[in-house]
Amino acid sequence: MRFNWVTLPVSMVALALAQPALGASSPALQAIEQQLQGLVSTKSADVGIAAIDLATGENINVKGNTPFPMASTMKIAVAASYLAQVDHGRRSLGDSIGKSTARAQLERMMIHSDNAATDRLIHNLGGPKAIQDFLDFHRVSGMRVDRNIAQLLKDPRDLWDRRDSSTPLAMAQFLRRLDREAILSPSSRAVLFDMMRRCETGKNRMKALLPADAQVQHKTGTLNGYTSDVGYISLPDGRRVALAIFARGGADRPRTIAEAARTLYDGFRSVITWNFRPPLTSGQ
Repeated sequence: MRFNWVTLPVSMVALALAQPALGASSPALQAIEQQLQGLVSTKSADVGIAAIDLATGENINVKGNTPFPMASTMKIAVAASYLAQVDHGRRSLGDSIGKSTARAQLERMMIHSDNAATDRLIHNLGGPKAIQDFLDFHRVSGMRVDRNIAQLLKDPRDLWDRRDSSTPLAMAQFLRRLDREAILSPSSRAVLFDMMRRCETGKNRMKALLPADAQVQHKTGTLNGYTSDVGYISLPDGRRVALAIFARGGADRPRTIAEAARTLYDGFRSVITWNFRPPLTSGQ
C-alpha cells in the first residue's frame, strides 16, 4: 500500500570564485562554517556537511548541495515511511513481517543497521518507489530512493552515482522536519528517535569525540570507500542540532566525521540563541 503523495563586475566574480561561499546567515555561524572548511581542506576525503539549529532553522554547510550516497542513512526514510502508515491506521508495530513484528524489524534496521530487515520493510511498504512517494508527498527535495539494499549492494559501486543519494542539506532539513513538523505523530516520532538513540553502529564517528554525556540520536551509512553519520545532537542548554556528515574516498573518514561533529557541537554551544526556550521534553 502506498501514499498517493544579474551581471556582477569581473572583480566580484573573481572574489567569489576565490573564496568558498558561506551558507550560514549570522556572523557567529559563519565563523563555525569557516572552521569546518578549514578542517575538511586538510582531509583527503570528499566531505559534505550540513547542520541546522532546530530552534531557529539557521544552517551551516560545506558542500551542502552536493549529492552523496545515502547508504544506510536512507533507513531513516524507510522507518519514517512505515511509522507514517502506522499513524494513518494502515499498519501497526505489531504486524507480522517475516518471522517477527514490524517493531522488531524497525529496531534491527535502525539500531543494528540490518539490511535484510530493511528490505523486508521496503517490500512490505511496496518497494523503493513507495519510499520515494512518501518523500515526494512531503515535498522532501534533494533526496532520492531508487533501490533496496540488496540491489544497491549488487550493482557496480559508483560513489558519484545520483541514485540513492542525498545532499547534506537535504538530509539535515529532512531531519529538522521530522522533529518540527507533523510528518509523524508525537508517539511515532518518539519511537523513531528512541531507536536512533540506541544506534549501535559507528561509535568511532559522530559520537567519538563528543562529551560522554552528550545526547545523540543518529544513523550511520557505510560502503566501500564511503562513510557517513546523520542525526541529532543535544547541547547542554537543551538546544538540538540536526546534522549530516558524508565522506567518500580518501582516508580516515570516521575520524573526519568525529572531528566535524565536535566542531559543530562546540560551535553551536558557543552561540547564544536569545529567543530559545528549552523544550519540556528533549527530543519530542
